[in-house]
Amino acid sequence: MINLSREGNVFVLTMNAGENRWNTTFVRSFAAALDEVEASSGAASLVTISASEKFFSNGLDLDWNASRGEHPGGDRKVFGHEFMSLMARMITFPMPTLCAINGHAFGAGLMLALCHDIRFMRSDRGYLCANEIELGMVIPDPELALFRHKLPLNVFFETVQFARRWTGPDALNAGIVEQVAELDALNGATIKHAESLSRLGEKRQVFGQMKERIYGENAAINGLHGPAYMLRNSAEFL
Repeated sequence: MINLSREGNVFVLTMNAGENRWNTTFVRSFAAALDEVEASSGAASLVTISASEKFFSNGLDLDWNASRGEHPGGDRKVFGHEFMSLMARMITFPMPTLCAINGHAFGAGLMLALCHDIRFMRSDRGYLCANEIELGMVIPDPELALFRHKLPLNVFFETVQFARRWTGPDALNAGIVEQVAELDALNGATIKHAESLSRLGEKRQVFGQMKERIYGENAAINGLHGPAYMLRNSAEFL
C-alpha cells in the first residue's frame, strides 16, 4: 500500500494501491511511513510518488465510503478527522516535501499534492481537479483554506467553483506546479531537486516552525494587521 525507500538524503514514499484512493487504512499506512521519516536525523527531504502509471491519487475511496459493515478500508467514522490531520501534518512536515504527479490527482489526491512544498507533474497526461462540486459535495472550509493558501486567486476560483481540470502545462502556467516532465524523467527530476534542498531538512525544528508560522494557528499571513503595522510594532510579534 505504501512503500518507503531512500536515495541519498531523499526519502521516497511510494503509494502502491492502484488508484491510491483514500480510506482509513490508507491514511494510517501513509502516516506510519511519515513516522519513520520523521524519526530520522540529518539532512533529508521527502518525495511522494505513485506506482501507478495513470493515477497519482484518485481521491476518496467512494466504494468503501458507501459500503456497510466491515471493510478492508477500515473505520469510516474516524476517517474525516484522521485524513484532515494527516494533511495538516504534511503541510507542516519538518523537511522539504516534493511530489511527482504522474497522473490524475482528484479531490483528496489534489489536497495531498498541494500539501507538499513543491510539485512536479507529468507533461503529457493526467489532470489536477477538485471535483467535489461535480459529485454534489460542498468543499469543507479547511480544504478551501488549503486551496486558497496554495493557489492564486483566479486559479483558486476556477478550481473550487468550476472543477477545472488542469493539465500539466496548464498547471505550470497557473503556478500550481513548479515543473513538468515526461513520465520517464519525472521521478528522477523530482528526486534530484529534493536532494538539492535536503540540507534544509537537517534543522527540522526550524523548518517545521517556519511552516507553522505560514499555515498554523495565528499564522502571520492571516493576521488582522498588515505588514506596515507589524513592522512599526515588531516587538508585539517577536
